[in-house]
Amino acid sequence: MSTLARARCQAKAHPLAMDAVLAAAVLVCMVAGSLVEPRHRDSVNWVLRTPDLLSLVLMTLGAAALVFRRRAGMAVLALTGTLSVIESVTGDPRTPVAMSAVIALYTVASTTDRPTTWRVGLLTMTVLTGAAMAAGPLPWYAQENLGIFAWTGIGATAGDAVRSRRAFVQAIRERAERAERTREEEARRRVAEERLRIARDLHDVVAHHIALVNVQAGVAAHVMDKRPDQAKEALAHVREASRSALGELRATVGLLRQSGDPEAPTEPAPGLDRLDELTGTFRSAGLHVEVARADQGTTLPAAVDLAAYRIIQEALTNVQKHAGPQAKAEVSVVRVGPNIEITVLDDGSGENETQDSGGGHGLLGMRERVSALRGTLTTGPRYGGGFRVHAILPLKNRTPTGEDPA
Repeated sequence: MSTLARARCQAKAHPLAMDAVLAAAVLVCMVAGSLVEPRHRDSVNWVLRTPDLLSLVLMTLGAAALVFRRRAGMAVLALTGTLSVIESVTGDPRTPVAMSAVIALYTVASTTDRPTTWRVGLLTMTVLTGAAMAAGPLPWYAQENLGIFAWTGIGATAGDAVRSRRAFVQAIRERAERAERTREEEARRRVAEERLRIARDLHDVVAHHIALVNVQAGVAAHVMDKRPDQAKEALAHVREASRSALGELRATVGLLRQSGDPEAPTEPAPGLDRLDELTGTFRSAGLHVEVARADQGTTLPAAVDLAAYRIIQEALTNVQKHAGPQAKAEVSVVRVGPNIEITVLDDGSGENETQDSGGGHGLLGMRERVSALRGTLTTGPRYGGGFRVHAILPLKNRTPTGEDPA
């Protein structure tokens, strides 16, 4: 740490002591200035003189008042100004008591606003200079009188400049702190969104494949003794569903790896191009699924493609789990203007109506995916039985931050 920086730290830690040191230095300067007197003839000569007792008392009081300049700036300025006026009127020869008033004026200007500085500065200059010119022992045009006017103006200007610089530095510091807080909040928001996205993907993958495994395992257990061939086929579906679940789990969890990790998976996220494969897994589990598509030739953004796939996957998983063994499902994917509309219908027993208000996370995950894309999602029971899931996803990115939610 440099000497200047160390001195600033000491000044901030002990302001009263520093003001006492300043007051002593000002007193020394005033006394030294009162011991000499210039005489103007053919050249400038300096003549030693002895100040009178009143001048010494006024200088001492003015310097002592500066000790409290931080605590009561206006009061100190009023006191030192009064002492300066008294000295200007009575002092002959004059002593530099006005130096204490200049320091007090500087303090007031550096700690108040600009309008106050202007008012107080003009008042101080007018009073001190006017008193010296009108009632002092020297002629009104004397250099000492003009010096009072100049030094009070310099004190007010210097104090205002220091205050402006201090305010500027403080504003920069506040902007930097605000920017740092914004970055931290943005980082926390991104972490929370990433955790939520991974949780949704894990839920969708696990719920889908475990539902299929559960159905096929139940079929295998039911026909194990009477129809071993069908049981073997069901167990093969269980094995395939388990393998698919492990693959998708590895791909999802692999997103947590570092970008430079060579073991991080590079397989693209699933989309509607795998819709036939997805519905095939449900058909193999015994669910009758019909698919109608009117989006041929539409290239979907990665985030929209993934969201559409996961919505259909979760909706069909709910049909498989809650709609009953004889339920049928209909899936439609339609391009309507700037949007892609996903509809999943079933004609089940309606047991899944409670899923919207229950403890599951399937419908909640759908809403979060759709909300992230600024789309709309409607779910609810159908008249006459069954359930309906309808999602409208905009093809253009309309997220609040302008980023790809994928």
